Amino acid sequence: MYSLKTSRELLDPVRVFVSDKEYVKLYIKATIGDEYNVPTLKVLKSPEEVDTYDFPSVCCIKPTHSSGFVVFRSNDEPLDLNEIKRWFKLNYYDWQREVNYRYLKPKVIVEPLIFSTKNPADYKVYCNDGAPKAIAVIQDRHTDNKNQLLDTNWNALDYSIRYPRFQGEIEKPRNFEEMMEVATTLSKGFDGFIRVDLYSNGEEIKVGELTNISGGGESIFLPASSEKEFSRLLFG
Repeated sequence: MYSLKTSRELLDPVRVFVSDKEYVKLYIKATIGDEYNVPTLKVLKSPEEVDTYDFPSVCCIKPTHSSGFVVFRSNDEPLDLNEIKRWFKLNYYDWQREVNYRYLKPKVIVEPLIFSTKNPADYKVYCNDGAPKAIAVIQDRHTDNKNQLLDTNWNALDYSIRYPRFQGEIEKPRNFEEMMEVATTLSKGFDGFIRVDLYSNGEEIKVGELTNISGGGESIFLPASSEKEFSRLLFG
């Protein structure tokens, strides 16, 4: 991950393009079809537009040029507009040194809640050289994070990354094969590593984003000794 993070690969125009949460939808539409995109309700291009925009009573709000910042609105609750406007001053490169973010134009994107919930099933597919290698399933992402790693045959691995390992069985999505096809097709446009982040309710699939550097290359393995095993699985 650090080799990729410190290389010029992150300045590949396609990697920079898909780092933008507005523009990645154009890549998804051209590659696998617009039906896999989360609809865009609005893209706000200045703090002034934040002040004048009538945000939907139910929506998801996030910066297009950064990672990890998000506001969910589920019942017309008041919004901290100052927090949202502060996002226009963010440069994620200054924080994580991921150069693909360095020159992105600050914007805010407004979307509906995926599958009408703040906590949809979240599947992060680790791909290398155009092939899925492992899946991380994130449970209760915004309340009590749990992580389960699985191989592409849906066999649970006995370690986790970043979050404690989920204790229990995770049901295989009914559309799992389609999910792997989506991840394969999207990842073929990249040399080496890319993570394809998917949401599924068993019937529909939505692509959340394409992640160039998983966890900024800083996520801790639990236990630490499992890092070598996962590296062999991912990179061979």
